[in-house]
Amino acid sequence: MSEQSRSAGRIRGTGSRRRKPSRARRVKRVALWGAAALVVVGGSGLAYAYVTLDGNLKGVDIDAALGTDRPDDVDNGSQDILVLGSDSRSGANGKYGADEGSARADTAMIVHVDEGHTAASVVSVPRDTLVDRPACTSDTTGEQVAAAHEQMFNSAYQVGGPACAVKTVEAMSGIRMDHYVEVDFTGFEKLVDELGGVKVTTSESIDDPDSHLALKPGTHTLSGEQSLGLVRTRHSVGDGSDLGRIQLQQAFVKALMDQAKSVGVFSNPKTLFGLADTATQAVTTDSELASVKKLTGFANGLKGLGSKNVDMVTLPVEYDPQDPNRVLPQKKAGEQVWAALKQDKPVPASATAKSAGDKGDAGDVVR
Repeated sequence: MSEQSRSAGRIRGTGSRRRKPSRARRVKRVALWGAAALVVVGGSGLAYAYVTLDGNLKGVDIDAALGTDRPDDVDNGSQDILVLGSDSRSGANGKYGADEGSARADTAMIVHVDEGHTAASVVSVPRDTLVDRPACTSDTTGEQVAAAHEQMFNSAYQVGGPACAVKTVEAMSGIRMDHYVEVDFTGFEKLVDELGGVKVTTSESIDDPDSHLALKPGTHTLSGEQSLGLVRTRHSVGDGSDLGRIQLQQAFVKALMDQAKSVGVFSNPKTLFGLADTATQAVTTDSELASVKKLTGFANGLKGLGSKNVDMVTLPVEYDPQDPNRVLPQKKAGEQVWAALKQDKPVPASATAKSAGDKGDAGDVVR
């Protein structure tokens, strides 16, 4: 493999799957999944609030960018959503490092919600996974970016933006993404603070100067800044790999879901609007979700999900024998994962049994 090949490295319409909210409902609801996880929001039914929240939202027309050369849209009530955490250092994100003029998908999760919307499977994709990236169109220059073999997964977002990230996931999985949700560093931090922090329990000390996080063993209510530090931590936990960091991210997402359900968001209009205002400024979605009305309908379809209904796995991978800092997909095991999602079934344990993703040694550090 050449050094050059290694260095390069929203979604479609609502269609018949989407359920529109009742026009008579005056109070809309908000559901939140955060970082490198799923963030969806609704807002107040008051006119001024509706206009404010609607104006906050940013959308990307994935359909227009990708055209018709995509996997079939399976109309069975299930949904597949690509959730990305962007590592952009532009604007307010500059405090996390120098702006190098581009961003990568630092966290990537494919969320499959089953037909009845009673359970979900989340597949984390390691950012350092070497994949075959399809040809894309740059979202900044409009120029064509050629297809490339064995490129880091997160380079797709870097060279072609959200549409290229979606196209890469669809090429890997054979599954059409119904929606796209992206949150950046600053937005993630603000969302956690608006929720009043997130409670986690650590089984050992975490001291990572790179992510500016220091925690002793025990139970903590993490601020937004601490939460961001946790989901970015890698060198001081487990084997120091990105695979270990994914295990921390998965544990945090479950804690975040539990926190969102416990703070009384739906019964407190002030809390509801504050969270919705923050969230709608923090996320970028596919264009079909980029309105309060559509986003609320989508959120209402997911509000019954709790952390106990969500199964989280990491894409089955193995370390690249030519570069220990990269991982390669395990083809047969990966096919099991994608087949389970296509068939609306839980991912079987056998699919990840021999994956390096289950050996990051950070799985029991946070709960």
